[in-house]
Amino acid sequence: MASDFRTTAPRAGSAPRTGRVPAEGTAPRATRAGITAAAAWLPERSVSSAELQERISAAAGLRLPPRMVERATGIATRRAAGEGEYASTLAVRAARTALARAELAPGDLDLLVFASATRDVVEPATAHIVQAELGSSAHALDVTNACNSFVNGIDTARAMILAGRARRALVVTGETPSRAVRHAPSGPDQLKDGFAGYTFGDAGAAVVVEPVARGGILDVDTETRSEHWPLGGIFGGGSRHPRGDEHTYFHGDGSQLRTVFERFGMRVLDRMRERTGLGWDDFRHVLVHQVTLPYLDRFVELTGVPRDRLVVTVPELGNMASATLGVQLDRVHGGLAAGDRVLFVGLGGGASVMTMVWEKA
Repeated sequence: MASDFRTTAPRAGSAPRTGRVPAEGTAPRATRAGITAAAAWLPERSVSSAELQERISAAAGLRLPPRMVERATGIATRRAAGEGEYASTLAVRAARTALARAELAPGDLDLLVFASATRDVVEPATAHIVQAELGSSAHALDVTNACNSFVNGIDTARAMILAGRARRALVVTGETPSRAVRHAPSGPDQLKDGFAGYTFGDAGAAVVVEPVARGGILDVDTETRSEHWPLGGIFGGGSRHPRGDEHTYFHGDGSQLRTVFERFGMRVLDRMRERTGLGWDDFRHVLVHQVTLPYLDRFVELTGVPRDRLVVTVPELGNMASATLGVQLDRVHGGLAAGDRVLFVGLGGGASVMTMVWEKA
């Protein structure tokens, strides 16, 4: 049965806009929480699709059509983590910027959530590695749900703030899916099986989540169809396949996943609009997970979202897994005014679709 979690925060009527709620003292339990700062970090190294295709052709001895990867995906370049850069590295760099923008020190945090499809190690939680580097002592944990991890992490932080379990949370992601790309397929079948991996790019992102007096995260909805989990993923490192290089590569059928998302994803968007009464023109930006440019074009076609509401990153940065929405938010956050609304639309293997409506305080 599909999972359908929904929660809507009440609006504050005509109360004056006062921004964040102080975390110190004996303030009552928060009734709303929101994003008060955002940041992203991109590795310096850029890899073009032409360079990637040349590497694949040379390693596999395959003669591929000219510009095949770029023409199929719409991706010209993507970033790749360098030597000594890990998921935690990208997360920490984004985190430091987010904290500086929020005028907070690591010691001001009481919750740190590392929310990513990538991790540094199987154990312990990568959140501890991030925290040790930052120098904070907050409650630290990992949240993982494929490309929806970051949005799930924000929702987790919000829930803990509303429950009175936290006051200031840092949610971070660091994604290095480029390290799960098969650069030397044994033949056409293996090339096809791993082709979705050629969309991957690396990135980090971070947000600060705090109690706010007005606005904040107004609505969250998800739908999950877990029967589709075998359609794609990286299956190594767990109890099923603890060792062996074969399972450390991404494999899956991107076209089947796209069909699954189209089949049930529109329902989540329809529910959100019906429940909130908001139309596309009510959002300053619509941030949607981007796998390929053709898939983004299909999203626009199916939903009717005006293209000028999108923040298009996939041609230059590829599919950054859960960091995609964080990078998009970083690009627009500084230009938002109080009262501007942003819609997050997450798509994650497994498979799940998630929406989050956020209003800047």
